[in-house]
Amino acid sequence: MTEKNYKQRRACALAGIDPRVYRRRPTRPEDTKLRERLKALSGERRRFGYRRLHLLLDREGWQVNWKKLYRIYREEGLTVRKRGGRKRAIGTRAPMSIPQGPNQRWSLDFVSDSLSDGRRFRVLCVIDDFSRECLAAVVDTSLSGRRVARELDNIARTRGYPCMVVSDNGTELTSNAILKWQEDRKVEWHYIAPGKPMQNGFVESFNGRLRDECLNEHLFANLRHARELIASWRDDYNHHRPHTSLDGLTPWEYHQRSIEDQTLNRAN
Repeated sequence: MTEKNYKQRRACALAGIDPRVYRRRPTRPEDTKLRERLKALSGERRRFGYRRLHLLLDREGWQVNWKKLYRIYREEGLTVRKRGGRKRAIGTRAPMSIPQGPNQRWSLDFVSDSLSDGRRFRVLCVIDDFSRECLAAVVDTSLSGRRVARELDNIARTRGYPCMVVSDNGTELTSNAILKWQEDRKVEWHYIAPGKPMQNGFVESFNGRLRDECLNEHLFANLRHARELIASWRDDYNHHRPHTSLDGLTPWEYHQRSIEDQTLNRAN
């Protein structure tokens, strides 16, 4: 039988087939391993879209075009659903170990308040979960992901970087700037389950003390005034306020005792 090099439209006409329903068989590779990894990442990061998943895959060494990834993302039905109504927790991420020394785990969160003229401001609170020490209380009207990353670097200049950071799923803390920061600094970042603030209990407890003992006790004339009073309260909290959960020591005393114990153990 002689093969005829007919064009698709002509061949369909001879065979009585509508060209709109005839398609060549796809020649694309199945990409099974890529699909499995994409689904696994999407399960771990349920609120991440294909762009952020593409960043994570790229860091793992996957060389894939974002358009191809988007196609696979849609084919696997991984589109992030829009939230409707009240946030509901869907479980938790990997379990966390209890910190056994300073700098093993930091937790952070935001607290909001207002100045006397009604303008709102926010406080970024960073806590060492081992000693309960407040490493930073950054006050400003706006705190972006990039600003958070800079403040964490400022702490690390004197304290070093932690093994892990714990936070909620706020937009600043799931931004590309934070994703890049944790990748570049090799710091593990643990996101608590939505609607479960007590999974970040250390900083939530600190936030309650900050509000009860400082924010609710003062009227802040301006941003500078707020920074001064909150910095003064933070210093008192770290160096003079005893904690029953720390054997009656202040966070700074507990931190220093841990360092002395570590030094003694090395000497022995």
